Amino acid sequence: MATIDVVPVTSMDDLHEALAVRFRVFVDEQGVPADEEIDAYDASPTGDTGSEALHIIARADGATVGAARLLLDAPAGGAVHLGRVAVLTAWRRSGVGNALMERLHGEARARGFVRVEISAQTHAIPFYERLGYLVEGPVYLEAGIEHCAMHFTL
Repeated sequence: MATIDVVPVTSMDDLHEALAVRFRVFVDEQGVPADEEIDAYDASPTGDTGSEALHIIARADGATVGAARLLLDAPAGGAVHLGRVAVLTAWRRSGVGNALMERLHGEARARGFVRVEISAQTHAIPFYERLGYLVEGPVYLEAGIEHCAMHFTL
């Protein structure tokens, strides 16, 4: 079993690696239109373009195998949005998703957030429930895929 290292994205090269993983998962595998997958939060690895996002990547065996982000434009003491959690097919069920989520939960806590909100694809609800997330509200379509709002109290 490979060691999984989860690190913050600090350079444009790292950001391109994160976006490449997301593109493979969401655009190539799931058919999400590229113009819906990439948004203003993806313009910079450090949020210095007016969009506040913390991107992270998971590396194993020298390759980037997962990515996720935390949107930091919510007030401290409130809820923060976590999303774009993507793990390459060969690395699913190997702990990469858990490692990504654990890192972002820690980052959210360190910034004073008390709640994490996600828009989960319905097939991934059991994964998030195992982490302690709760479903809130009905199923809805986002990028042509069924999703459900979920939250986690830090």
